[in-house]
Amino acid sequence: MGSPEFSLPSLRSLARNYQVVGVVTQPDRASGRGRELKAPPVKLLAQELNIPVMQPQKLREPEAMQQLHEWNPDLIVVAAFGQILKKDVLDLPKYGCINVHASLLPRWRGAAPINAAVLAGDEETGVTIMKMDVGLDTGPMLSNRSVRIKPDDTAGSLFGALSTLGANLLIETLPAYMDGSLTLQPQPEEGVTYAPTLKKEDGQLNFNHSAVELERRIRAMNPWPGAWFEWEGNLLKVGRGVVSEAKGLCIGSRLIVEGRPAVMCADGVLILEEVQPPGKKMMSGKAFVSGARNWESS
Repeated sequence: MGSPEFSLPSLRSLARNYQVVGVVTQPDRASGRGRELKAPPVKLLAQELNIPVMQPQKLREPEAMQQLHEWNPDLIVVAAFGQILKKDVLDLPKYGCINVHASLLPRWRGAAPINAAVLAGDEETGVTIMKMDVGLDTGPMLSNRSVRIKPDDTAGSLFGALSTLGANLLIETLPAYMDGSLTLQPQPEEGVTYAPTLKKEDGQLNFNHSAVELERRIRAMNPWPGAWFEWEGNLLKVGRGVVSEAKGLCIGSRLIVEGRPAVMCADGVLILEEVQPPGKKMMSGKAFVSGARNWESS
């Protein structure tokens, strides 16, 4: 069970090593300016691999439950599926349901753990293979593996790294889990944090916060929902920023630092290395400021 790009390496690895009887993914969604229906990446890969696909609005639908019973899986593997599994689904397979979760549990339970780790300035993150229960990412752990978060990592770059890491760890972990030789470890009671579902407004840059925090927010919201702020009645998207000790006038004042646009924050200055004006592609800050009138003002 999965939907986005994050799920693909796990599905590929499972298909190479086990018989995958079916795939459950989210329904096709309207996308783009034309609002044409777009299939989730997992559906496209499953079709390529000739694996049956089911796309219920909710797993509790009678037709969906009937299909799960007909498939009669020994194990259900979940990787960024996007729906909560009820007890009747969790209890269906012989070996239960296993989740490939992109954090070092119990830190960052929830929907957006990778974004949360970058936003919080964590020095490391990772993947946890866990057995699912009725709680939100509260089940016992089978295995985990950590990676360092580099200063220039975005949520997008970590998604790619962790999806591959998770697939490899899954395949390494499953044999011992299924033959009963692996001891499951309960999650620690301390250190629990939650990463809620992202919203478009989470990308807004509030210059009353520190430049360090805003630079992390830019990376945490890349690629979605993207970082932005209002400028001259429009949204100016920010692809990359760096922190500077340059001095500005007051919070929110705009200045130019070494030929690049910058904004004074509560603590320090945020230089906008890459920006995207309305209707244009992402460009360097230098290219933007060379054509931007009235940038340097309070």
